[in-house]
Amino acid sequence: MEIQIKVIGILLMVLALVHVVFPKYFNWKEELRSLNLVNREIMYVHTFFIALVVFLMGILCFISSNELVSTNFGKTISLGLAIFWTFRLIFQFFVYSSELWKGKLFETIVHIVFSLLWIYLSLIFWMIYLN
Repeated sequence: MEIQIKVIGILLMVLALVHVVFPKYFNWKEELRSLNLVNREIMYVHTFFIALVVFLMGILCFISSNELVSTNFGKTISLGLAIFWTFRLIFQFFVYSSELWKGKLFETIVHIVFSLLWIYLSLIFWMIYLN
């Protein structure tokens, strides 16, 4: 299970770094122009902090995989991570509109890949906590 946690750590660090391209990829400069300053800056700030938290989760998993799997404190942290990623999985299907991806090849692939990632993360952390 430690190897799974190290793999998750790497995946989470990569996921966090991908957030760097969001503003350009999603054309935020133009798309967010109609928002007032505080709402526009909230988008940038929240994206930064989401990426930071995901990166720190990745570091935690990568350097503390043994502790996450073998200690009571690690299992408690794993419970929190299981809940976090399970909620992310639920949001994938019940908050994001299927109009964002249905009928669009690239977006459908991204939807499936991230759905599988959220399932993987959720299952591994639940398994650690329940073991």
